[in-house]
Amino acid sequence: MSTFKAPKGTYDLIPPESATFLAVREAIAAPLRTSGYGYIETPGFENVELFARGVGESTDIVTKEMYAFETKGGDKLALRPEGTASVLRAALEANLHKAGNLPVKLWYSGSYYRYERPQKGRYRHFSQVGAEAIGVEDPAVDAELIILADQAYRSLGLRNFRILLNSLGDRECRPVYRAALQDFLRGLDLDEDTLRRAEINPLRVLDDKRESVQKQLTGAPLLRDYLCDACKTYHEEVRGLLTTAGVAFEDDLKLVRGLDYYTRTTFEFVHDGLGSQSAVGGGGRYDGLSEMIGGPALPSVGWALGVDRTVLALEAEGIELELPAVTSVFAVPLGEEARRVLFAKVTELRKAGIAADFAYGGKGLKAAMKAANRSGARYALVLGERDLADDVVQLKDMDSGEQSAVAIAEVLTELRSRLG
Repeated sequence: MSTFKAPKGTYDLIPPESATFLAVREAIAAPLRTSGYGYIETPGFENVELFARGVGESTDIVTKEMYAFETKGGDKLALRPEGTASVLRAALEANLHKAGNLPVKLWYSGSYYRYERPQKGRYRHFSQVGAEAIGVEDPAVDAELIILADQAYRSLGLRNFRILLNSLGDRECRPVYRAALQDFLRGLDLDEDTLRRAEINPLRVLDDKRESVQKQLTGAPLLRDYLCDACKTYHEEVRGLLTTAGVAFEDDLKLVRGLDYYTRTTFEFVHDGLGSQSAVGGGGRYDGLSEMIGGPALPSVGWALGVDRTVLALEAEGIELELPAVTSVFAVPLGEEARRVLFAKVTELRKAGIAADFAYGGKGLKAAMKAANRSGARYALVLGERDLADDVVQLKDMDSGEQSAVAIAEVLTELRSRLG
């Protein structure tokens, strides 16, 4: 046993469970690949100011949860706590917004880091798949992203999730609401940290999960009542497009999410089988983020879906994904000449796309067949000296136990026929 363990709040992905995580990532990415989104990968750490400006200095992510450090060269960096700021930074740096038609449509997959109190569904190292559409202000793009996420979840078989939807207004109407909300919050019995947060970004207080705070928020002004006509029209178009597409959603007038850069459309995917950590993903429009980090005005929208929590949602619904076999054929050689011949045959099978493994280490027949059983292979290929003399190999069905001789030259053809 190792002296070391995975750090607190993290976990290792190991077989066979890791296959489910890979399948979830692929399922989330699949609709994006067929909708014009190209893959992007950014560094695991960035300049700390990228997140301070973009995510927001008043957010818990920046003030409490971000892993920030100074390098030996004096650079102040942070492990990325979310993906959007990094992706937008990379797109601006590469001038993707100048390269062709807008929006620039990107998707990504990777690990993110937040110093949080560990519990089921909340980790200090977690995995997400995300998508961003950069450079266009169009309710159809907002609706497209929500529809693609819904499509991904339904392709996995998930049914017990809900889409919460809200509008956070824009630069015209949000300041008016902000002032009204601050007046309301100043009259409450809140601790100093919460009052300080209310002065910086009062919408953050609406997102406070503490019961003592939520009780006092009854009667708080709602942003819906302060939306300008343009934001109301935009939001109704998003709602209408979702309805036409047959995507069910719930209006949540208090939904603000945890990042400062959101404007207008904001949404969250929640699963009722996950307890307090019910959010499995979410996102929204962030029209001012590009300017916050030094770029031009580029209205944009995006989301991130948690791979970890999606796996938990599958478990909550009792869904087992149909995963491709890790090994379809297991080769068992008996003797050195058989080992040479069978190894070449395994290589041929792999090149043909058949998942095949080999009894390494010079195992005897009994130990090698146990290894074949443990591999989960459907068929075993057994080759001994007598078989070599007859130029055949024994093909054993591991489910039925039936065994038959097949010409060595015909193994690939026979297995293709049997495996479909």
